[in-house]
Amino acid sequence: MSGARHFPSREMQFDPYGGPPGKATIARLVGPELSSSMGGGIATFDNCSIEWTVLYDELIVVLEGTFRLWLGGSENRVIEAGPGDVIWLPEGTPLRYEGDGAKVFYALSPVDWKSRTTSREAP
Repeated sequence: MSGARHFPSREMQFDPYGGPPGKATIARLVGPELSSSMGGGIATFDNCSIEWTVLYDELIVVLEGTFRLWLGGSENRVIEAGPGDVIWLPEGTPLRYEGDGAKVFYALSPVDWKSRTTSREAP
């Protein structure tokens, strides 16, 4: 794979996903083209609710705003997180991503989770 990369914030391209209502965007920075093991990027959530079951292990660091995860399944609880908080999600966790002016960094593994999944649509 490639060497070290720098992603200046002013050059990040955020694409919309989820909604309406509200708005969610994502800048996918590290994917299979750069890494054989992990992915990562930045996402924003504002007045939206995106239901999903994670198909990978995910680590989330809240950078701005208020970020909420509604956890389903046996957990059935809400995690409300603010700047500096870190959340770990194991593969298979059913949830809803929500936020109020939230910006998060996420890392996930395996990076090739999409190619391993054919029956579900990715956000």
